Amino acid sequence: MPLIRFDMLEGRTETEITKLLDVAHHVMVESFEVPEGDRYQLVSQHKPYEMIVKDTGLGFERTNDVIVLTVTSRSRTTEQKQNFYKHLTEALQKECGIDPKDVMVSFVINDDEDWSFGFGRAQFLTGEL
Repeated sequence: MPLIRFDMLEGRTETEITKLLDVAHHVMVESFEVPEGDRYQLVSQHKPYEMIVKDTGLGFERTNDVIVLTVTSRSRTTEQKQNFYKHLTEALQKECGIDPKDVMVSFVINDDEDWSFGFGRAQFLTGEL
């Protein structure tokens, strides 16, 4: 937890996707101070006509490298989120060659009772986590 979903255009190699996930996980661990083994990531690849990601009027054009990250998480501070955005785009540019304009991130916040990691129990509520 957090659960990070990556939406991207199809065409990246397994190695490229693995690197992208590794980089994002490292930034998430650093930004949110979660354990290294707290890793939940899903990738969905789309045909170009299935994914439209514009600039919201900011005046730039995205490329076919665009990725959209949806982070489902417990509440995080504004500072943590801003650090995550900054460090994520920096790391993805440095490690994966993805331009920061091609990285869009959205947070979906939920509470402890909204998570079950298995066995039909809400581990944050039962004290297991």
